[in-house]
Amino acid sequence: MDPLRIGISIGDVNGIGPEVVVKALSRPGVLDLVTPVIYATPQVLKDYRGEEDRAFNFEIIQDPEAAEDGRINLIEAWEGSIDLNPGQPTEAGGRAAAKSLERAVEDLKEENIDALVTAPINKSVMPKDDFPYPGHTEMLTAKLDVKESLMFLVADELRVGVVTNHIPVSEVAKSVTKNRILDKLRIMDASLRADFGIERPVIGVLALNPHAGDEGRIGKEDETIVRPAVKAAKEEGILAMGPFPADGFFGSGKHLKFHAVLAMYHDQGLIPFKALSFGKGVNFTAGLPGIRTSPDHGTAYDLVGQNAASPDSFLSALFLARETYLNRERYEEDTADPLTSRMHLVYKKKPRPKRGGGKGGDQSGKGKK
Repeated sequence: MDPLRIGISIGDVNGIGPEVVVKALSRPGVLDLVTPVIYATPQVLKDYRGEEDRAFNFEIIQDPEAAEDGRINLIEAWEGSIDLNPGQPTEAGGRAAAKSLERAVEDLKEENIDALVTAPINKSVMPKDDFPYPGHTEMLTAKLDVKESLMFLVADELRVGVVTNHIPVSEVAKSVTKNRILDKLRIMDASLRADFGIERPVIGVLALNPHAGDEGRIGKEDETIVRPAVKAAKEEGILAMGPFPADGFFGSGKHLKFHAVLAMYHDQGLIPFKALSFGKGVNFTAGLPGIRTSPDHGTAYDLVGQNAASPDSFLSALFLARETYLNRERYEEDTADPLTSRMHLVYKKKPRPKRGGGKGGDQSGKGKK
């Protein structure tokens, strides 16, 4: 089959995003599997090419349909040059990140690309007029017109989702409701089947309170909210179990008994996940009609300019995007009713776009690879 056309938003141009993108796409064999479409400008990519990346050639195109297999393709996401301040958060850097993301998400929504990988942003400098969201997950959910999605962290067989995303800890308890937990379990179950190819997924659910509330002594939410949500999920055929006390769940290896774990809030899930997998984890947004992945690290300003940033997590995100796309195709084939259209399945999508002819111009000054 043709390599998948993967869009890449450049993230914060003053962080390590450009560096890990260049390093990842320079790895041998990557272009045999994916056709990258980067949303940035030549200035950004040329500025961040290290000594070992002098052969990093790209071609400017106007739209994804012109992307040429076997080449790195660039869509200019904003006009003109910007002041780059490597290692420093700036308003200009945030606005460039927002422009890149806006164009990439629009192409994902229109199915002009097969999937999207987002390089890390710094939310504190993202312009509120262009990016009025707590994070990538919330933006993708709104732009792709879905009511609910799931922040799903993935590293090999370790998969952790969260009920609440980017909200203050003071708001967590009131935001954890039976219906929200049930919605997240539905999305997680559907994703494990369609995106990860697991026929009968088993999900572990963490408790909200210490020691799962100690039968009401340390809060009643686990008995009145979490457990009823798990019960309701089971009645729908979802193999969910819990709630389990969170403190010893991962340390005891109990997570290994489940295909995925649903945590109640951001740090409850992400701290153990990153402790077990940092540097190779992927942030995957489940429940979207389009596929979006991201490395599990941030902008890492302290590493900029040292040629020290590892592309491993970005590569994992790139390959998970490809794997998820192929898994969805298999899922559609395996579950399709021959009497109905494939468009009525869980993940609706148009036929894959035709491959382009790469009509842009080589921007490396060294010819094609």
